[in-house]
Amino acid sequence: MLLTLGAMAFGAHSEKTVPTPLVPTPHASTTPPAAQKESPKVSLYKVVKVIDGDTVTIQKNGETVTLRLIGLDAPESTTLRKGVIECFGDKATERARELLSEKSISIETDSSQDTYDKYGRLLVYVFLPSGANFNKQMIEEGYGHEYTYNAPYKYQKEFRAAEKRAQSAQRGLWNPLACSGAQSQKAAPAQSAGAATTHGAYECAKNVYNCSSFKTQAAAQTAFDSCGGSMNDVHKLDSDGDGQVCEGLL
Repeated sequence: MLLTLGAMAFGAHSEKTVPTPLVPTPHASTTPPAAQKESPKVSLYKVVKVIDGDTVTIQKNGETVTLRLIGLDAPESTTLRKGVIECFGDKATERARELLSEKSISIETDSSQDTYDKYGRLLVYVFLPSGANFNKQMIEEGYGHEYTYNAPYKYQKEFRAAEKRAQSAQRGLWNPLACSGAQSQKAAPAQSAGAATTHGAYECAKNVYNCSSFKTQAAAQTAFDSCGGSMNDVHKLDSDGDGQVCEGLL
């Protein structure tokens, strides 16, 4: 009995207490949090004047700058181009004024296109205060055609899809009645050669083609010549007025 108690006492005294390890308190990080990425600042420009559905002027860096909108061809509402007021031109201009007049817009250039056209107009996409692409919206609503000048452009696929939707829904100038009556008229009565009519397989009464509608330059030239050539370039295939169309297809 005494031996047992002694052994127990010895065991009690010989048991070692294991200390609880100290967990170091984490030090506050001296590294500043990663800087948040800021959205690029968008410059806004006040619209000074809407000339027609695809041409506007803005105030930029203290100067008035004329913009020509990439990928959009709206009918003319003035007599500046070959003396012809184009079908649905007034409607397209009215709609552009509704969307743009006195608005502050942003613009985007396209490296696949020239910076300026031959008239010195800055080639751009226009974005409304809502962020919507104005060029595309005009096509989507039937106030203009998709237009490829020479090279494909950034939003070409979207614009062509928008045109197909407008055409399918018969919106705007795609409505069969849109170009009937007084809306399609000649500004110069003396212009009779190459009057806007249908010639053979080509539609020559309104702008329904552009260079991207043809596989070859020869096919585009045939359509141009069949519709009256330079006297009735309703499709605006001859951009530089030299009689040879769609040089980009050569």
